[in-house]
Amino acid sequence: MNEPRRPRRPVHGVILLDKPCGISSNSALQKARWLMNAAKAGHTGVLDPLATGLLPLCFGEATKFSSFLLDADKGYRATVKFGVLTTTGDSEGEVVRERPVAFDRAALEAAMAAFLGPISQVPPMYSALKHQGKALYEYARQGIEIERKAREVTIHSIELVEFAGDVAVIDVSCSKGTYIRTLAEDIGEALGCGAHLIGLRRTATAGFPLEQAITLEAIEAVPYEERLDLLLPVDVLVSHLPEVALDEQETGRFMHGQAVRVSEKHAIMSRFRVYRQATREFLGLAEARDESSLHPARLVASPLAE
Repeated sequence: MNEPRRPRRPVHGVILLDKPCGISSNSALQKARWLMNAAKAGHTGVLDPLATGLLPLCFGEATKFSSFLLDADKGYRATVKFGVLTTTGDSEGEVVRERPVAFDRAALEAAMAAFLGPISQVPPMYSALKHQGKALYEYARQGIEIERKAREVTIHSIELVEFAGDVAVIDVSCSKGTYIRTLAEDIGEALGCGAHLIGLRRTATAGFPLEQAITLEAIEAVPYEERLDLLLPVDVLVSHLPEVALDEQETGRFMHGQAVRVSEKHAIMSRFRVYRQATREFLGLAEARDESSLHPARLVASPLAE
């Protein structure tokens, strides 16, 4: 970081970051924020320091819509070592038990298939979940075990990519809140030998593929004046929602927090992304509280880039 210091600037949009191994999600965010010289930024879901891959970063007004990525399905490629259990469920932890590995590919695939669909998971102690205002991993480091309730998550698909000896590479598509470390450990227990993660890469989130992601090094290689061109628009976070375009009079009312009448009837409590008809400027989200009117739900500052 040898670039001159500049005053923070308003930056609005999304960068799909390919997070490197060995740093926290927050450290990756702060480096990207520094490179963009952004006044405001946030990430959308934590990746462990040893995990790599897709970490969407939201800047400026995009942070208002980050919850749509937090709630989205995720995809991972996990590298699992069988026969060894660790304190953390991954290679950062201390080995607590070793058992022989005595299963073949067919047995592994059968064990994996048993985890398809809705399953219950007990969150690991080495996680960022809070208990009385403190992260569980802080208790774990003190040797304190906190009782955790099982949570229901969904494994949409699970596929064996490679298997050799006691190591397997597995692709997983899952709902939010799924702990891949716990899934690996549970598959290992089902096979009678235990397991832990030795590699994890997030490959997708909310429909965004890893192929669209950019590294910190690649951002840094772009001249400072051109880095804003790397941003995806704010409304990419809500592109799955239906859209509504408003005329100038409706836009004025909407941006002042007033409901607007619409000719089409909408399902009650549906959400829409809203645009200024003349310019296609993204205005925010609206909610249908009855069949013929849309109420502002979340507005962007207007104009976005000043």
